[in-house]
Amino acid sequence: MYKIAWLPGDGIGKDVTDAVKIVLDGIEFNAELIHGDIGWKFWKSEGNPLPDRTIELLRKCDCAYFGAITSKPKEEAQKELNPELRKEGIQYFSPIVKLRQLFDLYVNMRPCKAYPGNPLNYRDDIDLVIFRENTEGLYSGIEYHPVPERVFNALMETHPKMERFKNVPLEDMAISTRIFTRKGCRRILKKAFEYADKFNRKSVTVVEKPNVIRETSGLMVREAREIAKDYPDIELWETNVDAMAMWLIKNPQDYSVLVSSNMFGDIISDEAAQLIGGLGFACSGNIGDKFAVFEPTHGSAPKYAGKYVVNPMAAILAAKMMLDWLGEIELAKKLEDAVALVIKEGKVRTYDMGGKSSTLDVANEIVKKFKEIH
Repeated sequence: MYKIAWLPGDGIGKDVTDAVKIVLDGIEFNAELIHGDIGWKFWKSEGNPLPDRTIELLRKCDCAYFGAITSKPKEEAQKELNPELRKEGIQYFSPIVKLRQLFDLYVNMRPCKAYPGNPLNYRDDIDLVIFRENTEGLYSGIEYHPVPERVFNALMETHPKMERFKNVPLEDMAISTRIFTRKGCRRILKKAFEYADKFNRKSVTVVEKPNVIRETSGLMVREAREIAKDYPDIELWETNVDAMAMWLIKNPQDYSVLVSSNMFGDIISDEAAQLIGGLGFACSGNIGDKFAVFEPTHGSAPKYAGKYVVNPMAAILAAKMMLDWLGEIELAKKLEDAVALVIKEGKVRTYDMGGKSSTLDVANEIVKKFKEIH
């Protein structure tokens, strides 16, 4: 029996994870789902949206399943913190970003597949998989505001382009760092090429901006060219992130595997998600060498919490990804077949697809189709 850390989180996180539970029970997945605390509630009451007890739980499980999280800007987060904790100087952090870094979940894998019959599809022939580096880049969290004097002086001494900022008051300046390492670039690129090779996909597109962000994007592109030499049957395509945003709208069917850094990958994967119906269909896996966390990519949508009206397809497809990662390949394929059939028939649809069915109605219909076709 598998042990799965079960992290519903905030808002509609509980709604969609309840739907996933129905599905996993219905397909007779042999696992113990162990609840873990995570989210805004624990930030407000404890000053920690990812309590240590949850981290310990994760270390004892095979993997984790995560629902959704509420995340607010620095000032708003401070206002909602328990008044007794405010004086301690605690700063809010994203628990999902911390999970990625703490467990070195360096792959963020986001399949974007159009299922026939979905009225929200941009096209029916889209089948993209995006590999986003998950632990480095602009989301590393190394930021300054106001800028410490010694950081400012070090930049002034080491880079001539800082000259135009020499008269800016330190309290009027904010700096976010974009840190790439050769190791970080190579391992996400390697995963993208391994996936393309395993599933007979003919191209890998590296999405960066080396003509302007020369050092970090340049490192990613140079490493991509090196790794591509080991895969002569797979074409390496290179494109700037702004051009990719255009090409995804113009010719999404031409692309197969995309790989990018943390922020660029975040942006293009949400754009790609919209092409296959929106975030209600966008699943993802945060995957490392020994552990993984699976989740839908949508937010917590507090205004819909507890109403069970949102689309659970992304959450259910994330569970399908979890089954694949655990080695339950046949069960995962059968679950995807059931999802595809429910979408194709179109009899049970949530409001975003033009229907009136509930979140749990969709889950029960998927279980019904699973049993009918298998």
